[in-house]
This record gives sequence, structure tokens and C-alpha cells, in this order.
Amino acid sequence: MSSKSFKERAQELVSQMTLDEKISQMTYESPAIERLNIPAYNWWNECLHGVARAGRASVFPQAIGMAASFNTDLMYKVACAISDEARGQYNEYKNYGETDIYQGLTYWSPNINIFRDPRWGRGHETYGEDPYLTGRMGVAFIKGLQGDGKYRKLDATIKHYAVHSGPEKERHGFNAVVNKKDLYETYLWAFEYCIKNAHPSAVMGAYNRTNGEACCASKTLLCDILRDEFGFDGYVVSDCGAIYDISHNHKLTKNEAESAALAVKNGCQLNCGNAYAWLVDSVKEGLISEETITTAVEMLFEARFRLGMFDDDCEYDNIPYEVVECKKHQELNYQMASESIVMLKNNGILPLKKGTKIAVIGPNADSIESLLGNYNGRPSRYYTVLQGLLEQTDVMYAKGCDIFEKPNSRHTICTSEKEAEIAAKHSDVIIMCMGLDASLEGEEGDAYNAFNSGDKLDLEFPQSQKNLYNRIIALNKPVIFINISGSCLNLSRQKEECDAILQCFYPGAMGGRAVADIIFGKVSPSGRLPVTFYESCDDLPDFTDYSMENRTYKFYKGTPVYEFGYGLTYSEIEENWLDENTVELKNAGDYDTFYSVLKFEYIPHKNLCGFKKVFIKKGEQLKITFEKE
Repeated sequence: MSSKSFKERAQELVSQMTLDEKISQMTYESPAIERLNIPAYNWWNECLHGVARAGRASVFPQAIGMAASFNTDLMYKVACAISDEARGQYNEYKNYGETDIYQGLTYWSPNINIFRDPRWGRGHETYGEDPYLTGRMGVAFIKGLQGDGKYRKLDATIKHYAVHSGPEKERHGFNAVVNKKDLYETYLWAFEYCIKNAHPSAVMGAYNRTNGEACCASKTLLCDILRDEFGFDGYVVSDCGAIYDISHNHKLTKNEAESAALAVKNGCQLNCGNAYAWLVDSVKEGLISEETITTAVEMLFEARFRLGMFDDDCEYDNIPYEVVECKKHQELNYQMASESIVMLKNNGILPLKKGTKIAVIGPNADSIESLLGNYNGRPSRYYTVLQGLLEQTDVMYAKGCDIFEKPNSRHTICTSEKEAEIAAKHSDVIIMCMGLDASLEGEEGDAYNAFNSGDKLDLEFPQSQKNLYNRIIALNKPVIFINISGSCLNLSRQKEECDAILQCFYPGAMGGRAVADIIFGKVSPSGRLPVTFYESCDDLPDFTDYSMENRTYKFYKGTPVYEFGYGLTYSEIEENWLDENTVELKNAGDYDTFYSVLKFEYIPHKNLCGFKKVFIKKGEQLKITFEKE
């Protein structure tokens, strides 16, 4: 093969292109250039928690759920599995000569924005509200995707840069105003950490403005900070349609030609959209030089060469299609699901004894959608909570209600509620399975609640579920409450009235089996909350306020229902801190369990600065030492 570097090969190839050909390669749907033997390539691929939108794939717990594991080693293994499946699929698809959307090697994941406000519909795509947790999990994910061989296994893209977390319905014209302290300590911290510790291939710019500058064309963000301060040397891609927004919604330029020129000059090389087609006019009008365009295209082809697209000795070319949903990946998926589930309350009812008469009630009990989150693939084998329980015992099941009340459904609601009450009356213990799915929280245009573009209006359960809960809790029977959601819901009543609470953050294809094993004690729960669970939004700042004052566990002045980092196990783990970096653990309970040790500092606010996940057997003692980063 060539002795030249990837960069030199890219320069040589691009030097043979005309201006029109160069510009054509700067959009995500890059056409073939047959005379140069360049096949068509679509840059858009997703793998937030598994290869997405490309058909069959292992669907791991949603990103927020994997964050709840507080296990970077496991996260790395999951990302390695995802990149295996991505390569296995790509190796098949490339036999067709062209690479279409969701069939390539350049992946627009992970989402490392900070989940600053519980109303944001896309918060479950993130690793939660803490920059340190986000950075650590992000680094593990990026390294697992990209590999460490001669070639890059996949390109990871960290997004959305920067200061981006809703509201969804305003994102195309919104200006996020943030002070320097919050900018660097909260919104940029994980980006810098990931760049310096994992070297992601790409960064995706956000839709919004930050302090007046459009994120995808911001000299401050892209030139001064990203490249000069953070040392980023990869390529930048715009979010889809974001360049169009610069003139039409942000009103910063007169037209697409000006917008495209501004974005490319400030370091956005690739456009998801079609605005860069106007670069031909931009050059003619003297808004940008051909040399600047040449440099951008060279960066894009350097990435393609680094992925081995033009070579026949890439070490990943032999990964077979059969890795998709293979047994090893299913076992890994189960492990991550098990560690992502957070036990918030247990008065001793859990684990249940075999032979207990159980009623399983609620709209998320037998819902595949409640497993999958968004940006997901489609598993060919999966376990809802009901299916997981049925593997181990007989249960009485009643859906009870729809996940939200639909018009003209009063008769159905009445019948369903009565059926649920009958099942409950004939049981010893009731497992209520409620919450949300991606139809009620998600991205603009994807979620059902289009009137609010995927964001939540409040932290309450849908009224249909409230009605069912009231009816069942009034029976005064033992209730195990399973909340499946990608974000905080008000669990104050459940904390008071239920015997046990499990929080599941869209637990993936193996989620139901993991839940059942926890309920029957085969596995001790070990997840911790990556976000604060508030009672309401009433004492939070306005959704559009990007100040961190009175937000997240660091600055919230109220009393949360459950705090960041909270999570119980079936055992009794004693922590004895010998000094600020060393802790002795003792398992004084009756169960072997995984356990996450969290290290906090006070600067002066509470601040996560270390965590380690360990397995500790009953009666065992361990000493854990944290090294300063």
C-alpha cells in the first residue's frame, strides 16, 4: 500500500478535483466522482446506543441508562460491540458499490450535551447532568467506537457543540446566553475532556446561537476555543439544516451563500443539508477563497482514507455480518441493562419470593417502545418487563390504560382500569409499570407531543396513568413501582406510597430480563441516578435560562425527591474514607453486588470528581484508591 500519510493522500486526491467537485464533497450526501474512482458516500449514521436506523441491531440501554451504570469499562465494551456491528453491516453494504444513509462508517454519536433541565425532550440521549460523568462515559464510548489500529474503526462525532439543551421548538433561532464560568465549567467541559482524552474524529455544531454567534459558524466556538484552546484537529459537521438557519432564522446573514462562506471560513467542513451548494456563488462573490474550500475537503478525505475506505488491508474489513445481535452482544446487553437499573426504594419487599401471586399492570409493562428510546435500531429478540417476568413465574397481566389518554377512548379506559383492578385484587403483590417512551419525550419532529416539539411541559405522569395509579394504590396492597422513562418524573407519591421503586431508563432489548432478575434477586441492583429527580419545575429557572443557578445537584437550592448519584443495592455496603482519595469498602450484607463508589469535592458546591465500579462479595472488604486527574 501507499507509503504516504493519510493527509498526503488526501491532498493528492483533492488536487485533481475541480471547484464544483470539491464543493460536492462537502455535503453529507457526497456524490461519486467516477473519473477519480471515488464512490458516492453518505456521511450520516447514528449509533447512540447501538447501530440505529439501519434495521436489525443490538439495542443497548439508552445513553442515560448506560450513564446510570457508572461503569466506564462496560461502556467501552458496549461501544466495541456497536462498532463491530457497524463494520459488519458496512462490509456487506459496500458490496453494492455505494454507501447510502445509515450504511457508512462516520457516526454522529455520542451526544455529550449536559441535561441541565428535566423538561428537555432529548435529555435521555445524554449521559446526564454532570460534566465529569459525561466526559468519562464519553471517552469510553469514543474509544470503543474508533478502535486503536492502523485504521480508524469508525468516526465518532461528539455533539451538539455547544450550549445546547432545548427548548426544542426554539432551537433553530434560539440564542443561548451564558456566562464564561458556566460556559467552561458546564457546557464545554466534557467536549474538552473528550477531545484531549479520546481524540474524536468529528464535532457536530448545534442549531442555536451561543452568545449571539451561530454555533455552526462561530469564530469563538470553532476557531478560538475548539481548535486553538482544545487542540481539536478533526472535522466539523453542521447539524441538519443548521446552515440554512443562519440566514433564515438567526438573521445573521442575507442568504445561504453568505451563511455557507461564514461557516466554512470558521471551520465547519461538512454540511448536513444543501446550503453548501451555494459555495459556488460564495467563491464568485469573493466571500470565500477556493484555497479555504480545498483545505476543508482535504480534511474530509483524510478522514475517509483513515477509515480504510480506499484500501484493501483494513483490519476491520473481515468483521462478518453475523456479529449483529450475536450471543456475545446479547450477553453484554443484558449486563449493561442490569447495571443501568436504579433501585430508589425498597422496604424489604424485594427481592420477591418465587410463588408470590403477582399482578403486572401498566402501559409500559409489555411495550417494546419503552425499551428502545430514540435513535435506535430494531432488535429481532427482546424482553419487555412482562416477558422477562413470565420467563420465571406466572403472572396476571393487565395493561390498565394507554400511555397517554387518546380522544374518544372513555369506554376502553373504563374497561382497562376495571381489568387492572380485578388482576390486582387476585394478587399478593402488584408490579406497576408506568412512565414515558420516545413518543412523549424526544427530538423536534419525532415525538408525539408535537405541540411542544418533544419537550415536557412538566414532570407529571400522563393523566391516564395517574387515574390508573389512584385506582390501584387505593386497594392498599403491596406495590412495586417500575418507572420507565428517559428523564425525571415526579415520584414523590410513589416514594411515600409504594413499597419499592425501580427506575429504568429505556433499558434496551434485554431490559425486561434484567428487570425480572433484579425483582427475583438473581441480580442485585447497582445503578445510580445520573440526574436529579425533582418534584416539579416550579422552583427551577425558566427553561430558556442557560444560567446554572439553581440547576442540577451542584446548584439546586431545594430538596429533590431523589438526588443525583442515589441508588440502592440488595446488600449493605459500608464506606470508610481513610483520606480524600482512599476508601475502604465492606459488604456487610447478604448479597454479592456491583457497587459504584462516587467521590465528591466541594469547590464550594458539591462536585463529582471520581467514580469506580467494583464487584464486592458478601463479607468482602476492598480498598479503593482514586488517582488525581
